[in-house]
Amino acid sequence: MLNNMSTTPFLHRNLPRLLLQARESVMGHTRPSLRAQGLSDQQWRVLRVLGEHAHDSGVETGRVAKEAFLLGPSLTGVLTRMERDGLIERQRCPQDARRTVVRATEVGLAKVQALSHGIEVHYAWMEEQLGKTALQNLYALLDQVIALEGDGPAKPPESPRKKKAAP
Repeated sequence: MLNNMSTTPFLHRNLPRLLLQARESVMGHTRPSLRAQGLSDQQWRVLRVLGEHAHDSGVETGRVAKEAFLLGPSLTGVLTRMERDGLIERQRCPQDARRTVVRATEVGLAKVQALSHGIEVHYAWMEEQLGKTALQNLYALLDQVIALEGDGPAKPPESPRKKKAAP
């Protein structure tokens, strides 16, 4: 049985949940268009990364994984299906044969092009609803949170409740 505590030990709102909820709200608009193009969320994230680097000679798979937020084993399966469907091409890195580079095919880039207009229209609508300054501030604040947390801070400040008395 739980204690008769009237409050939780949390002082702040659940930021990870709010970020996920915001992501799902935005993706709720985009997802039907992705499905109409035969793409999963993961495939879209990969194509978006590759589309942003379309003028490069390819993107190393580690970079794709990092920028698309996919773990290595998941990325392998996603890339296999995308290659089978003619959306991407993979080849050994010319400078280091141990590495693989990926590039979007014309078919993959055509899907990026087809989806980009609807996504930009949605972003313009969000800007209209929130205001240009508020949306720019949101982007800036998210960039600050990402920079603050980075790949893992050295050590976050200790909670005042968890400090131990010196011996």
